[in-house]
Amino acid sequence: MTQTDETDETAAEPLAISFEDVRAAAARLDGVAHRTPVMRGRNFDAAAGMETAFKCEQFQRGGAFKFRGAYNRIATLDPDQRARGVIAFSSGNHAQAVALVARIFGIPAVICMPTDAPAVKVAGTRGYGAEIVTYDRLTEDREALARRLAEERGLTLVPPYNDPAIIAGQGTAALELLEDTPELDVIAAPVGGGGLIAGTSVAAYGLRPGLRVVGVETAAANHAYLSKRQDERVRIAPPDTIADGIRTQQLGTLTWPVVRAAVDDVVLVSEDEVRAAMRFLLLRLKLVVEPTGAVAAAAALTGKLRPYGARAGVILSGGNVEPEALAGVLAGA
Repeated sequence: MTQTDETDETAAEPLAISFEDVRAAAARLDGVAHRTPVMRGRNFDAAAGMETAFKCEQFQRGGAFKFRGAYNRIATLDPDQRARGVIAFSSGNHAQAVALVARIFGIPAVICMPTDAPAVKVAGTRGYGAEIVTYDRLTEDREALARRLAEERGLTLVPPYNDPAIIAGQGTAALELLEDTPELDVIAAPVGGGGLIAGTSVAAYGLRPGLRVVGVETAAANHAYLSKRQDERVRIAPPDTIADGIRTQQLGTLTWPVVRAAVDDVVLVSEDEVRAAMRFLLLRLKLVVEPTGAVAAAAALTGKLRPYGARAGVILSGGNVEPEALAGVLAGA
């Protein structure tokens, strides 16, 4: 690398977290987070044309992987910060995770949620005792709202993905998957703001160098796909997708360098492919997942992971699905 090579200098910048950060997060989560099961299905393998191991994060506390990052972040706050309370912005799973972790620590939590957030996730967040502040995702800046409230009330912001402790916590799902299923060729996870896929790639590189890491988005929410191909952090318009957990417009400033350096590829699936994966997982494997939770499974089921090996680890990121949405997906069969 030469000092005048700007591209190389950017690529060589240190990443937000290391493998040791993921290990430290795993130690904090030990005995608090569930070690979620790894499940397989011969009928899914036959349809996908490859062996598939599912990391079932729908069985995590709060119903999604987000508990891992939220707990790791709040556990690392100093006692005074925790006592004053926390604030987050989220369409659902991060909201529930922060609310649940705040309840565990006995501290206040304020959650900024869009007006069109799934009702089941709003109810879950409120049920954990959080105060909910709503905003319009099409006209209001959720982060600006959260930061203003944080300053006014003395709260600590717990972001959904753009934070080292959050990324490290999310990486523990892949760490467990690879400890339980070390023979994988590729590991796949959905991509929203990038916390899960960034943590996954750091865990994979630390535990299994050479393992392929693939992110998955829907075609409507394709900012990471475009970013990888254009080699720059791309921002898109608010995406219209069934997968509400990945309705982000851009990777984070901390997650993008990790995705750029350590994620092999990002592939796209259609809305119908997500629905088909949800139906398959429920009807054939008896696994209930939300649309975002089925995104990586849809990539496996449609053969989009086969170029990366014969044995895939797929992170089912969550199971907080609206009953009406699930009924609609099943009726579509």
